[in-house]
Amino acid sequence: MNQTPPDGAAGSGGRGNGPGAAAPHAPAHDAPGGEPAEPAAAPAGAVIGEQAARIAELEHQLEDARLRALADVDNERKRCAAQIRRTEADTRAAVATQWLPVVDNLDLALAHATADPQSIIEGVEAVRDQAINVLARLGFPRRDDRGTRFDPARHEAVASRPGPRAEADLVAEVIRPAYGEGDHQLRPAQVVVARPG
Repeated sequence: MNQTPPDGAAGSGGRGNGPGAAAPHAPAHDAPGGEPAEPAAAPAGAVIGEQAARIAELEHQLEDARLRALADVDNERKRCAAQIRRTEADTRAAVATQWLPVVDNLDLALAHATADPQSIIEGVEAVRDQAINVLARLGFPRRDDRGTRFDPARHEAVASRPGPRAEADLVAEVIRPAYGEGDHQLRPAQVVVARPG
């Protein structure tokens, strides 16, 4: 009586799992979805080393840029300081040049000190007018404040003068004149202020 081979037995052309069956194929190393697997990632130590080298290079570049900027600023400061010194020297020379004729005329007045007193007075007045003109050209004209209203920003009261017909707070006399106006005032005028009395 013929018997059916048990399950798993290899027959001729059968698909059993017995000793005669073919070994199953090893699974392919494919990524899910059938795509090829990604190459192995670089070790973490190598990545950190590359990043550290890049950071060091950037730090070096930034330090170079900082030093160049500091050098540029220092050079510009030196150029500005030199230009300021030249400008101040030129300004002093220009002002002194305008005063030279005044000094020359004073020398002439002293040289003729034994001359007629009237001529000496006239010479001194001429030198004074010349000096006043120099101040005016420099932007500080002489100011005549007599009869003006007293202003603490423009006047320095050194005394008061009572008078029966005096109008209060008017400049009755100028002791020392002022030169210039507003922000360009060299000094306030010293004045005597009138007050009723």
